[in-house]
Amino acid sequence: MIPSDHFTKFYNEVFKFLETQGDDALHAYWLEISKNQERHTLELFREKGLEGMRQYWDHIRVEENCDLDLDLNNDRLELRMNACPSLGKVMDNDAEPMARYCDHCAGWIGPIMDKLGYHLVYDVIDRQKPQCVMRVFKDVKLAQEAEGQAKLLMGWPGKTGKDTAD
Repeated sequence: MIPSDHFTKFYNEVFKFLETQGDDALHAYWLEISKNQERHTLELFREKGLEGMRQYWDHIRVEENCDLDLDLNNDRLELRMNACPSLGKVMDNDAEPMARYCDHCAGWIGPIMDKLGYHLVYDVIDRQKPQCVMRVFKDVKLAQEAEGQAKLLMGWPGKTGKDTAD
């Protein structure tokens, strides 16, 4: 088994390799991750909605020792990652993060949200700092308003919107 400090570096190198094969290869990989994650999240999210999402990410917060804040409201869930352990470990291992490293989160979360009729706004803030803000909305109009306030909005395959990965 690969220790978590090495796993994130391995993940980063896989992303770099797939990126050389073209966007389709990278997006296909993230979609496979999404399909796998459905086994852990889809029913919980479907049955409990935003509260189920809060429960899932609260479990991840503890399991992965994340410095993150979760804010559940009637109309949205906001996850504020103050210190992302994944990107932080890549950077701590002296690995040059793949330019779109942070996109892998929305790459697996986005398709699940689409499937369930939720709307994801994923603000990576700065691709060289291990922090981000993810907001999940029930209402598309509220998501569109939040989208206009995001600094670096990340999209995912099959979704329209600006992708500021460059």
